[in-house]
Amino acid sequence: MNDIIVSGMAANNQVRFYSAYTTSIVEEARSNHNTSPVATAALGRLLTAGAIMGAMCKNETDVLTLQIQCSGPIGGLTVTANGKSQVKGYVNHPNVLLPPSDKGKLDVGKALDLGILSVMKDIGLKEPYVGQTNLVTGEIAEDLTYYFATSEQIPTSVALGVLMERNNTVKHAGGFIIQLMPFAEESLINDLEQRLKDFSSITTLLDQGLTPTDMMNRLFDGYDIHFNEPVTPVFQCDCSKEKVYRAIASISQKDIDEMIAENKPVEVVCHFCNRRYTFDMSQFKK
Repeated sequence: MNDIIVSGMAANNQVRFYSAYTTSIVEEARSNHNTSPVATAALGRLLTAGAIMGAMCKNETDVLTLQIQCSGPIGGLTVTANGKSQVKGYVNHPNVLLPPSDKGKLDVGKALDLGILSVMKDIGLKEPYVGQTNLVTGEIAEDLTYYFATSEQIPTSVALGVLMERNNTVKHAGGFIIQLMPFAEESLINDLEQRLKDFSSITTLLDQGLTPTDMMNRLFDGYDIHFNEPVTPVFQCDCSKEKVYRAIASISQKDIDEMIAENKPVEVVCHFCNRRYTFDMSQFKK
């Protein structure tokens, strides 16, 4: 199955939904950063959320950043996405190793522990919108559900999951975001709450071979449902040697002089994709 995001409306336009399969994105991030299983699960969940929230943007030029600062051993995570669902991200400490949780799962909650989730949206205004909430569980999906309820006042259900292979590559990754419209009827709200409570985990459904479309059809079985044109999310970093060169040129003359005095090539590593850029002394002197 290729990476995809499907979206649409259901129940007489009382609910909007976004459902995603993001295995290739998460595997590329794992490969780029050589993340441990629990770091892959954490980053994969946040990348999936970023890709979906990118698809929720009104304009392709909109940019959003999801950032978690936490007290757990993972240190924090950062994911950036645009309106085309092009995402990139990294973990502060990618090699964290933890024992499984009591349920035998990767313990993302313990890896993050206490902290703050920030959502920054740059939609072309003078100042970006910034919303912040405390981490509720550290499991990321629940934290984003809480963010939507408190910062955007939108009743939302978020589900995210990453399933690993025995060789620590990514077997499946995906998730969904479901939001109620302001005019949603109480009977629908109660019904959806029960359906979501009984719904299997994302990784279980993906491992059974269900597609994002299948999951939404199952969740809204008995209701009318309309799908929009699907979107293809990708892991894409926009770093380049020219951008890194401009960044180096902006540092203090004293620091540049010290680097020249050392007379060694300088290597700069991109946080988001781990790509390395090397500059020799002739470029520094210029």
